[in-house]
Amino acid sequence: MKKLMTLVLVFTVTAVSFAQKDEVKAIEKALKNSNFADAKSAVSAAEGLIGNMDDKMKAKFLFLKAQALYANGAASDSDIDKIITTLEELKNHESSIGKLRYTEDANEMKTGMINSFITKANSDFETKNYKAAAIKFEKLYKMSPKDTTYLYYAASSAVTDQDYDKALDYYIQLKNLGYTGKKMNYYATNKETGEEDYFNDKNTRDFYIKAKSHNKPRDEKSEAKTAEIVKNIALIYVQNGETEKAISAIKDAKEENPNDYNLILSEANIYTKLGNNEKASELFHEALSMDPENPDLNYNVGFYAMNAEQYEDAKIAFKNALKYNPGYAEAALNLSTVIISEGNALNDEMSSLGNSSADNKKYEELRAQKNEIFTKGAEVLESFIKANPNSKNINIYTQLKNIYGALGETDKFNVMKAKVAEIEAGN
Repeated sequence: MKKLMTLVLVFTVTAVSFAQKDEVKAIEKALKNSNFADAKSAVSAAEGLIGNMDDKMKAKFLFLKAQALYANGAASDSDIDKIITTLEELKNHESSIGKLRYTEDANEMKTGMINSFITKANSDFETKNYKAAAIKFEKLYKMSPKDTTYLYYAASSAVTDQDYDKALDYYIQLKNLGYTGKKMNYYATNKETGEEDYFNDKNTRDFYIKAKSHNKPRDEKSEAKTAEIVKNIALIYVQNGETEKAISAIKDAKEENPNDYNLILSEANIYTKLGNNEKASELFHEALSMDPENPDLNYNVGFYAMNAEQYEDAKIAFKNALKYNPGYAEAALNLSTVIISEGNALNDEMSSLGNSSADNKKYEELRAQKNEIFTKGAEVLESFIKANPNSKNINIYTQLKNIYGALGETDKFNVMKAKVAEIEAGN
C-alpha cells in the first residue's frame, strides 16, 4: 500500500511539472506569434502553478509574463504597474538563487520601456495632455525610483492639469525624499543650426563634441526646486482651505533653509492669497534685505507685489531690477503695466459721471490725469528701448503701440505697429 501511495504521489508531482512546462510553452508560442492576448491568458493559467515551479522555471515564467503584459509596447497603464512589479520580482529571485539568466534581458526591457515612456510623456506634455503626461511620468518614476526628476515632472504636469490632489501627493513625496532638483545640465552648440542643444549627460555631449558636430560645450547647474515644491504644497493647502497646513509647510522649509529668500517670497505669496497684504509686504521687504542688489529678486518681489495690488512696492522693486540690469525687459514691461493699471483705475469713476457741466468738467480732469499716467507708462518703455536699441522683445513694442493708440498718438502708433510687424517677420 505504501508503494502504491508513493507511486500516486510521484505521478501527481510529475503531472504538475508537465502542466507547468505546457503553460510556459504556451506563453512562448503566443509571444513568438505576437499573440499577446493568448500569451496573457496562458500567463493567468500558469499563475496558479508558480508555487510549485523550480527556480529556473520560475525565472523563465516571470520574464515571459513581463513580455506578455508589455505586449511590445501596447501595455495598458494597469499592466505597466504589473510589469514593473514582475521585473523586480524576477531580478530579486535570480539574485537570491545566484543565477542571473534573465536579469540582463529584464534590464534591457526596462530600458526600452523607459525610453518609450519618456517619448510618450514628453509628447503628451507638449500637446497639453497634462493628465496623461502626469500618469506616464509617475510610471517612469516607478520604473526608475532613483530618477526622482520624473516624479517632479509628474507633479508639474498634474498641477498644470489643475489636478491639485494628485499634485499635492507628488509634491509631498518629493519633499519627504529631500528632492532638491539640483543637477548639472550639459549643453553644446550645434554647428549646423547654430543653436545650443541640451544633453542628458556629459558623456553623450562629449561624444558629439568629439564627432565635431557640436562645439562650445557648456555646463550649468540648475537651481534648487525646494522653494517651488514647498510653495506649491502650501498653495494647494490654501486652495483646499487648509490655511494652517499651508503656513506650517512654509515655516518648516524656512527652518531648514533660513537663507533662501525664495521661501520668504513664497510665504509672502501665501499671505497675499489669504488677503493679509500687510504681512505680505513685510515679507517682501525681508526678502529684499537679504540681497538688495539682485535684479531677479527685485523682479520677483515686484511681481508678487503687483499681484497683491501693492503698486508702490511693485514699482520700487521693478525700478531697482532695471537699475541693476538695464536690459531686464520683463521688469520694464511690468513697471509700465503697473503704471497703466493706475490709469485704468480711473475708468470706473469716469464711467459713473453724468452729463452735467460739473460732471463733464470732472470727466476731462480725470481723462487728462489718465493720459498723464499713460504717458509715464510709455516713457518707461521708451527709456528701455533707448537703453537697448537692439532689443526685439515684441511685448515691449506691442504694449507701447497700445499705449500710443489709447493716447491717440497716431504717428507713434504706426511706428510701433510697423516695428511689431518687422519683429514678427523675423527681421
